[in-house]
Amino acid sequence: MKERQLPRSLTVATCFGLLVAIFTLHIAFTSVTNSIAFQELKRWQQKLALALSPLQSKHTGVIQCDRSHKRYDLCSINGTTLLDPTSLTLYKLQPPNFRGPSIVLKTHPYPRKTDKGAMSKVKELTLTSSSPPTSRCGVTHSSPALVFSTGGYTTNFFHAFNEGIIPLFITVNSLFSNRNVTLVITDNRDWWVQKYAELLSQISIHPIINLDNDKEIHCFPSATIGLITHGTMTVNPNWLPKPKTLVDFRAFLSKAYTNGNKPKSSNYHKVRRPQMVLLSRKGSVGRVILNQNQVINAAEDVGFDVVVLKPLINSSLSDAFRLIDRSHVMLGVHGAAMTHSLFLRPKSVLIQVVPIGTEWLSSSCFEFSAKSIGLEYMEYKIGVEESSLVEKYKKNSVVLRNPKNFVNGNWTKQRVYLKDQNVKLDLVKLKKCLKEAYGKAKRFMGKED
Repeated sequence: MKERQLPRSLTVATCFGLLVAIFTLHIAFTSVTNSIAFQELKRWQQKLALALSPLQSKHTGVIQCDRSHKRYDLCSINGTTLLDPTSLTLYKLQPPNFRGPSIVLKTHPYPRKTDKGAMSKVKELTLTSSSPPTSRCGVTHSSPALVFSTGGYTTNFFHAFNEGIIPLFITVNSLFSNRNVTLVITDNRDWWVQKYAELLSQISIHPIINLDNDKEIHCFPSATIGLITHGTMTVNPNWLPKPKTLVDFRAFLSKAYTNGNKPKSSNYHKVRRPQMVLLSRKGSVGRVILNQNQVINAAEDVGFDVVVLKPLINSSLSDAFRLIDRSHVMLGVHGAAMTHSLFLRPKSVLIQVVPIGTEWLSSSCFEFSAKSIGLEYMEYKIGVEESSLVEKYKKNSVVLRNPKNFVNGNWTKQRVYLKDQNVKLDLVKLKKCLKEAYGKAKRFMGKED
């Protein structure tokens, strides 16, 4: 009699399960109270869970949505998937004799799921095991689909990275390999794809599908709907199958914008004065440096060559990257343009001007990311006399004295600090900051030689 063999996937899963059990018992008996061992066990189990997840998905259902995460939902269809752009529906194609229950799940593929304002700008997608109106595939793809939205707040440069490019980097490195995935975008804007074209081409080798202007039926071997985020401007190596950090993301940017060609060493320091990039804000956007020309003069007096960068929606990111990549210091007021700090080389200096009432935002958005990629991070905190709000409110008003109590969780009130406030930097105070930055920049230049 022929011996019956277990399915290979089940055998592998069983072996992994036994390994987990053995390792767990080993840790438990050798050091129950040892916190280091416990953390080691936890990390090991997380890695095994990641390795097992593709096997487990075959047994737990063909259509799934993981809604356990605070910031995002991640859905998947395991098997041949038909995508109808007109109805924004993804169908799991079933065999002719399939008699199972019909599954219908809804999702908004944008990693800010608790933000009602953002999610109101994201279309809802339907995933179902029901039969599609037609099973004819207009275009058949050999690679799986990754479906996500560029709606929400992604017209803003910070949010484009925080909820778009960085989550894309994380998701592809978590679930796919060799860039063999087809990006499918909803809520798309043509300018968005053009602006980030170099980055998107590093993520996928296939043409992008724009659901907003495509009427063709597409078929894929499988589909993932949604993007994984690890938090604000961060990549957590412990949550990836192959650990990567924001340093790896910065290397990804460099490869995309320089084609992997590093400038020759001599190009970095033809001029012996360190180069500072000043991020300029103009108009009614708020947080404008009112005495910008004087700030430039002060920086030049200290010893910097100053280049003013005023980012626009149609600005070339590759040009911006090459400028910032060869610079030694960046100075700017807290705002979306500070996302350009990701373009700085490790050991460069970032000076963030922090207006009144923006301390928490400044720290969470840019301080952590700056330190993560190895920048010398410095803060220039605005005093009451340097804020334009002093002309509108009394010095002892709660607006200036205690912004936290004034806002009290009401985001609308935060507008006072983000939109209504401009800054006029104290040049004496600023020069002290610039001299410290100059010293750091010169040490950095010395290491370039």
